[in-house]
Amino acid sequence: MRSRTILAPKGTDTRPTLDRTRESLFNILAAECPESRVLDLYAGSGALALEALSRGAQSAVLCDCSREAARVIRQNIASLKLEDRARFLFMQDLQAVAMLGREGAKFDLVFLDPPYRLDTASACKALAEARVLLPDALTVIEHAAASLPQPGAGYELTDRRTYRDTMISFYRYRGDTNAEGLGVSGQL
Repeated sequence: MRSRTILAPKGTDTRPTLDRTRESLFNILAAECPESRVLDLYAGSGALALEALSRGAQSAVLCDCSREAARVIRQNIASLKLEDRARFLFMQDLQAVAMLGREGAKFDLVFLDPPYRLDTASACKALAEARVLLPDALTVIEHAAASLPQPGAGYELTDRRTYRDTMISFYRYRGDTNAEGLGVSGQL
């Protein structure tokens, strides 16, 4: 994706991940991207999911409820010719998770990069309840360094990185460790 320009929505509602931060993030995620099924719940420009696709992810679902973000995401998907691997949902986060759960969708890499004023705890809970996370799915939460996310039961912090006033926290979804097939394994 380095040779292609990604458009970003105008206004203050979207806070795109800085290029350097995104590059560092994907260096960390190098082993996670190939063949992964990605969910980008607060897609903004779609840059995180689109970067994952460019690094070998199998498919991506991008979600955002902003009209400007929707316009930009659709343009970015089309300009990168990723229509066959990227799906865009123009809806609220919890509505999208519920729908994906009903469809039986499964993800092993999830990006949560909402506006800093939003708490990700309800999204993490919804992801678990909708059963859209595969065992050991990695949830990557970008947040203000001053406030740490509280994803809730079933999520295990495996790494945390700080980039100026931004922090990225990495959580493995362990789910109910008593449920069949959901054991604890590996790290990031």
